[in-house]
Amino acid sequence: MNDPLSILNQTYGYDQFRGQQADAIEHVVNGGSAFVLMPTGSGKSLCYQIPALCREGVGVVVSPLIALMQDQITALEQLGISAAAINSAMPYEQVLKVKQKLRNNELDLLYVAPERLVTRDFLEMLDEIKIALFAIDEAHCVSQWGHDFRPDYIALSLLAKRYEDVPRIALTATADKPTRKDIVDRLALAGGKTFIDGFDRPNIHYAIMERNNPKKQVYDFITNHHSADSGIIYCISRKKVEDMAAWLQEKGMNALPYHAGLTPRLRSDNQDRFLREDNVIIVATIAFGMGIDKPDVRFVGHMNIPKSIEAYYQETGRAGRDGLPSNAFMIYGMEDAAMQRNWIDTSEAPEIQKRIEHQKINALIGLCEAAICRRQILLEYFADRCEPCGNCDTCESKPETFDGTTAAQMALSAVYRTEQRFGMIYVIDVLLGKEDERIIRFGHDKQSTFGIGGDYSKPEWQNIFRQLVSRNLLMVDVNEHNGIKITEKGFLFLKEKDTISFRKLTEKQKAKKTKRAKKALEELDNDLDRDLYEKLRSTRQQMAKKRRLPAYVVFHDKTLIELARVKPQSLGEMLEITGIGESKLRKFGQELLSVIIDA
Repeated sequence: MNDPLSILNQTYGYDQFRGQQADAIEHVVNGGSAFVLMPTGSGKSLCYQIPALCREGVGVVVSPLIALMQDQITALEQLGISAAAINSAMPYEQVLKVKQKLRNNELDLLYVAPERLVTRDFLEMLDEIKIALFAIDEAHCVSQWGHDFRPDYIALSLLAKRYEDVPRIALTATADKPTRKDIVDRLALAGGKTFIDGFDRPNIHYAIMERNNPKKQVYDFITNHHSADSGIIYCISRKKVEDMAAWLQEKGMNALPYHAGLTPRLRSDNQDRFLREDNVIIVATIAFGMGIDKPDVRFVGHMNIPKSIEAYYQETGRAGRDGLPSNAFMIYGMEDAAMQRNWIDTSEAPEIQKRIEHQKINALIGLCEAAICRRQILLEYFADRCEPCGNCDTCESKPETFDGTTAAQMALSAVYRTEQRFGMIYVIDVLLGKEDERIIRFGHDKQSTFGIGGDYSKPEWQNIFRQLVSRNLLMVDVNEHNGIKITEKGFLFLKEKDTISFRKLTEKQKAKKTKRAKKALEELDNDLDRDLYEKLRSTRQQMAKKRRLPAYVVFHDKTLIELARVKPQSLGEMLEITGIGESKLRKFGQELLSVIIDA
């Protein structure tokens, strides 16, 4: 066996290990299995690469992406480490050469996708060679609680039985408590050790702003802070990617699109330019970025909210991997959440999975609307903590807040007196004294909390509840149909009679639907709007005829007038239009949206 520190010094060129690297490496070198949770850029890969070099045999690394495998192999080859991959993109002759190297014990590391690893032929080949360890990278993919669940990862549980004497190490940068437990259980790592090195990325400045003029907001941010830097901008759709990249190019910026609809050659060329050139901005869907090792990405922007805090943390974590100051900024509107929820509800996922995803969206909205340090909320989500960081927008410029102590007490009390098993809207209806049949049937109109919340409107109560969830005083129990429960921290808040402040709901948020509804009543007064209205009418007629329905059953004229005036650019934005609910959006939204976008 070689000495890990000597390998670190001689092969990688570093003087000393960081955080828990040394302990994790020593544990695996000595034959122990482990779960390693470390922030992006903290050197997780060393925790399996160095043990593979220390132990006899080859380290088998499970990796989810072919592009990621090749990037890592290229980097390892530059260090003089013998590494190869076996994947579906390789010619058969090349695969045979790699297999021969394996049999000759000429490889230090072998990268393979999970679906290939668990095939009978591959396992039988592994049975014939000496294996130093198994490393499961991006281990959050094994968990249904994680943000990037992949069924192929579940079969990796067989490694524990088939190769019980071979150490296994699972690694990720992103996992909350349920995800961590799921990883340990599914990969049978309960007998191993867990190494958690914290989640804080102190060099990243976080800023989240409400959507106003999104293109201008992004342009101003880049020109003011990163005019000569490389960065990533995430958009929610391929069309948005194309549109934003073209607009930035018109503004003289070196912006390139990246999404699954591009030809493989163009997508690869754009990624290569981003990796190899300076001052390149990639405008991408979330398909871009996993495993990107470019250390000098100075900013990551989101034009819309991602799916979860985990996804946000992972995607923003692609900034500043070298530890130098970097920025993460996000533009959000509540229509983003509506669209994400629609995608969840219309997916074919099991109901439990849908409830999990809804809970994650709630937590992310809480982060967006927070009045306290963003970093504190991020770390709290992962059961980590810090003092107010001074390096986020809410620390630098305090949002307008109000004393929410009484409101919080009322909310928590109402949750408790409704047995902690009902959803947020139900509890708010109790607070507002709504004479609902369910409330009366369950006797909650007789509770002391019935009708005590009249000082706040329904949107204001929703704002309060989201912040209570984001502050970990309340939680959404996905196993109980999204019922709201009081957390241990919430009970402590009540017991110790703590005070709390909340971010005010802005007039823009409260008035959004009202303003749009008012516009819909106005006469269309320009030719472009009138032309679009006629196109929408024609499309509605075709949809109605196809389904043998009266046209007004599809949408009323009032709805089409508002569509022509507002011109929503996403399904989520369409939910803000009068007369469009989620059911009609699912049935008719996409066709009308295409008409608007193409107009």
